[in-house]
Amino acid sequence: MRILTLVPLMLFASASFAFAEPPIKTVKTEKGDVIAGEKGMTLYTFKNDTKDVSNCYEGCAKAWPPFLAEAGAKGDEDYSLVKRKDGTMQWAKYGMPLYYWMKDKKEGDVTGDGFKGVWDAARP
Repeated sequence: MRILTLVPLMLFASASFAFAEPPIKTVKTEKGDVIAGEKGMTLYTFKNDTKDVSNCYEGCAKAWPPFLAEAGAKGDEDYSLVKRKDGTMQWAKYGMPLYYWMKDKKEGDVTGDGFKGVWDAARP
């Protein structure tokens, strides 16, 4: 009986650990390799941000949704967490907050790269 109780707890603990790191992968695109988050969607950096500070809110954040971290997520030397004004945590690469672009529709899209000279696809 005791083993049956421990199995779900161990599965829960391992699932929680799995989400502690950013769900990031490298994706090949027409513009070279980029880093991607959920569903292989390209991640971007915003030149108006500063290290560990997001400056993309309201309308900006609707067009460029922040790459949010799950509760309990932990950063490392490459990927850290930035606290947003609403208290949510956003993934960052080398301190630069990461975002999706609303016009990218499938894995490998990089339609936001170079947008208005302030958005760049994040590179591995």
